[in-house]
Amino acid sequence: MNPVALSKTDTKSKEERLIQALRKANLRLTPQRIAICRYLANTDTHPTSQEIYRALKPEYPSLSLATVYNTLSALVELGAIHALGDAGDDTTHYDPEIEPHINLMCVRCHRIIDLPEEAVAELEKEAAERTGFRIFGARVVYYGLCPDCQRELEKEGQEKQHGRG
Repeated sequence: MNPVALSKTDTKSKEERLIQALRKANLRLTPQRIAICRYLANTDTHPTSQEIYRALKPEYPSLSLATVYNTLSALVELGAIHALGDAGDDTTHYDPEIEPHINLMCVRCHRIIDLPEEAVAELEKEAAERTGFRIFGARVVYYGLCPDCQRELEKEGQEKQHGRG
């Protein structure tokens, strides 16, 4: 099964959704905060706050790590992005895709891949209908080894078998 990029929301509307969330939180729309939203809307990875900071700092020298943390925290609180922990690297990753989907986390390289799955959306709808909950989001996470790490481990095992390791 090949994971497919989620594309229900195009990049521009995803960026605008994130910016609107900041407005709703009454945060000033500084160039740095807009850049954080743009970065999240354009990534197909699940970046950490440090990765976002390092990527944007050269273009925005006045950007502080606190601004990144505060912006991400506001976006999470408003349900505009999801915070993902437990990738095995003791850091929080951020998922800008809020449509129901499955996250596949590699416990070795800590890569996180989105897998669209209609059944997750159906389960969310059923849970809301049966319980009366107003559901803001859900997370389904599978932990395992990505194909690259499986190949690397297999190669390491073969090298050890042949006395080269």
